[in-house]
Amino acid sequence: MGGAVSYVRIVNATSPEAAHGRIVLLTTSHRVAPGLLSWPAWQALRAADAVLCADGAHPQLPYLREAGISVAEASPTAQELVDACAGGRTVVVVATGEGEPALTDGLARLAGSGRVHMPELELLPASYDLPGARLLDLVQVMDRIRVECPWSSRQTHQGLAKYGIEEAYELVEAIEAGDRDELREELGDVLLQVVFHARIAEEDQDAPFSIDDVAGGIVAKLIHRHPHVFGDEKAETPEDVKEHWLRTKAEEKRRTSVTEGVPLGQPGLALTAKLASRARTAALDVPLPQGEGIGYELLALAVGAEADGVDPEAALRAAARVYRDAIKETEVEGHQ
Repeated sequence: MGGAVSYVRIVNATSPEAAHGRIVLLTTSHRVAPGLLSWPAWQALRAADAVLCADGAHPQLPYLREAGISVAEASPTAQELVDACAGGRTVVVVATGEGEPALTDGLARLAGSGRVHMPELELLPASYDLPGARLLDLVQVMDRIRVECPWSSRQTHQGLAKYGIEEAYELVEAIEAGDRDELREELGDVLLQVVFHARIAEEDQDAPFSIDDVAGGIVAKLIHRHPHVFGDEKAETPEDVKEHWLRTKAEEKRRTSVTEGVPLGQPGLALTAKLASRARTAALDVPLPQGEGIGYELLALAVGAEADGVDPEAALRAAARVYRDAIKETEVEGHQ
């Protein structure tokens, strides 16, 4: 359930039907701490003649009872709920899961029959999800999988490393293909790798850390590297932003060489472009090594591409896709 709190009344409170009582369907999100309800929700609960909940294990119940709200564990039918509102009574139903579809369908059928004097019916979101709330679901699911799945429970950082590489490449492929559905799915797969590694890290005996530590670290880094957003510095252009980023990054890392931190395990063209970018940013005039063979020729091409603002790895992949299509066409022609 997302978005801001809103109220939906099927029957207006000033209508004659309001004399037949009031049903309030109180919906909550399990992704916020139990007991954190909106003020209108607390008002409705305290003013109710009866509060019902079908789920005795609902996470809100202990907090409601602690606050002095009497909650009956009951699962009434639509007709029983309407009868409970007789005499102008107000009944609050604390919804379970994604709401009470069977109950609301039953109430809708009663209202449509025209044979029943319906109470006022109000849908009241008592708590709702903030952006990013579904990440809590992912953490909970990962916790359970790590404990209960025979395969996942045995995985290590080293064993999962190859999947991180594969998922990153599949994400790049989805981006280059322009497939939005595939992009969303691949982003999820990359996110899974992050959560999986963080879950494994919690079990380390010497230096454990959690997904909250991971998130907290990147939040602190982003704030520090964006003084033009979170501080007093000014940045009018992308070039200004890049200058801020490089300066704060250099302060953080305190590297003795511009080549430090460049992963040597990445593809050759990407590695060459990264090294060339570091050298150019540092204003280093580095002559290209001279040698025989295709490796040195590719090196020169990659450095030249980076200097021209071209990603040589992406450029070669684009050319490779064209080559792949040409192979397919040749295969088809060969079978005709």
